[in-house]
Amino acid sequence: MSLHKTTLDKATAKNKRLDEISSLLKKAGEEIIMPAFKKQTSAHQLSKAKNIKDDGSVVTETDLKCQQFLQHELSILYPDVAFLGEEMSHAAQLDCLNSGGRFWCVDPLDGTSNFTIPLPHFAISLALIENGNVIFACIHDPVLNETFTAEKGHGAFLNNNLITAAPATPLAHTVGFIDFKRLEKDTAAMFATQQIFRSQRNIGSCALEWAWLAAGRAHFIIHGGEKIWDYSAGSLIAEEAGCIVTDFENRHPFHSVQLSSPILAANHLDIHQQLLSAL
Repeated sequence: MSLHKTTLDKATAKNKRLDEISSLLKKAGEEIIMPAFKKQTSAHQLSKAKNIKDDGSVVTETDLKCQQFLQHELSILYPDVAFLGEEMSHAAQLDCLNSGGRFWCVDPLDGTSNFTIPLPHFAISLALIENGNVIFACIHDPVLNETFTAEKGHGAFLNNNLITAAPATPLAHTVGFIDFKRLEKDTAAMFATQQIFRSQRNIGSCALEWAWLAAGRAHFIIHGGEKIWDYSAGSLIAEEAGCIVTDFENRHPFHSVQLSSPILAANHLDIHQQLLSAL
C-alpha cells in the first residue's frame, strides 16, 4: 500500500468520525435536551425535574437520558471503545480510567444548574482519550447550534470553520472565566480584589468556557477543580486554537489521567505566566 493511499485512508476515517460524532451530539441536543428545556415553564416543574448528587451538583432526567442515548449510539458506531460518563458511578469511572486504552469521556449536559433555572447556557461535551491523551474532541451548544471540534495536531473548528485564540493583549485588558467557588479563599480574595485583569465571568458551563476561550471570546480560564469530563474535550480544542493549558503547578492536566484537576488556560504564554505567578 502506498504512503499516499494510507494518508488518504486516515484522512477519510477522521472525516467520517468528525461527521458521525458531530451529528450524534446535534441529534442529542435537538431531540433530548432542547425539547426538555422548552418544557420548563414553572418553578414547580423544575423542582420535580432535578436531584442533588453527593458532591452537591445537580442531575436531571435529561442528563441521564442524554448519557444513555450517547453511550448506546457510540457502542454501535465504535464497539471497541470504552465509555466514561459523568453520570456513571464513581467506581465505574475509576475502572474505566485505570483500564487504559481508548475511551469516550462524556458530559451529557454540562451546565445542568443553568438548564434547570432555566438559563440557556449549557452544552454536550465529548472527548476520545487514547493512552492518556485526548486525540479528538467535540462540544455542541444546542441553544446557539454551535459545534466546536478538534483533532490532535489538526486545528480547532467552529461549525467547520477554523478558529484561533484571541490575540496577545496586556493582562490588564483581559476578560477571563474564573470559578471563585472552587478556589482557595485567599486566592479567590486576591483575584476578586486586585485589579490585575479587566473583568471576569463565570457562566456555569465549563465546556462553553473552554469553547469560547478557543474561539477568542475570552482570554483565560481559572478553575480550582474541574472533572475530567469538564476539561478533556475543551482542553484539546483550546490547545488546537493556540491556547496554553496547564494545572496550577504548570503541568498539563493530562500529565496523568485523573478524575479532576485545577485548570489554568490562557490565550497567550505571557498571560498564562503572569496568572501562574499570581496563583
